Amino acid sequence: MLESTTSTVLSARGVVKSFGNVEALRGVDFDVRPAEVVALMGDNGAGKSTLVKILSGASRADGGAVRVAGEEVSFSSPVDARQAGIETVYQDLSLADTLNPTANLFLGREIRRRGVLGRLGFLDNRQMRALATEAFASLNVTVTSSHDEVGNLSGGQRQGIAVSRAVTWAKRVLFLDEPTAALGVRQTQNVLDLIRRVRDRGVSVVLISHSVPEVLDVADRVEVLRLGRRVGRFDVATSSADEIVGAITGAREDLDR
Repeated sequence: MLESTTSTVLSARGVVKSFGNVEALRGVDFDVRPAEVVALMGDNGAGKSTLVKILSGASRADGGAVRVAGEEVSFSSPVDARQAGIETVYQDLSLADTLNPTANLFLGREIRRRGVLGRLGFLDNRQMRALATEAFASLNVTVTSSHDEVGNLSGGQRQGIAVSRAVTWAKRVLFLDEPTAALGVRQTQNVLDLIRRVRDRGVSVVLISHSVPEVLDVADRVEVLRLGRRVGRFDVATSSADEIVGAITGAREDLDR
């Protein structure tokens, strides 16, 4: 039996989405509980990206309901989702390579100076640098120089900056789309540690990943999509990799629990 939506920070019920004759989502249920890491898994074409776009406001469902903290919502854009406390970090990170880490953290949310100078468009760079330093330190994100363009930084540092930016503004849920793709072993571990720190701050994390070992390392729970339906729900503490892989591939059926 599914939990009451009042026990979730974000939930979807019976979400459907079609693109022409293709049914991308066929009545999907999905839950995000308070201060947890839930992994969303499935093969290519399972519907993961479509579901994430709907829950983050980048796309609209054809049917079903989405609730935030028990209240039904209708996102018409990512701005609506952000106002509800939901942030997303996609694989491309959406960083401005020619700007420094501080400018990226406050991109689109710049702090203006007080008084006349602020009304004239002058920014309070000192305050933004101080807040950025605090934000990076709180998540143990290493930034070699606050003046470096982020395009010159390593993949792991760039990922850390993108996550820090999202966490700075996320109040409820952070979506991370394949955050360890193309990273080395050490950088991957740093990102997984970062995910734990985000959860420990009380922000729920939805991790979209193809890596079962990484998911078992960092997630509290796993939900599996296949062919537009949720086919598996697992508590990581009591589930095996074989069970999860079986749900992803279709080797095991009726695993929605």
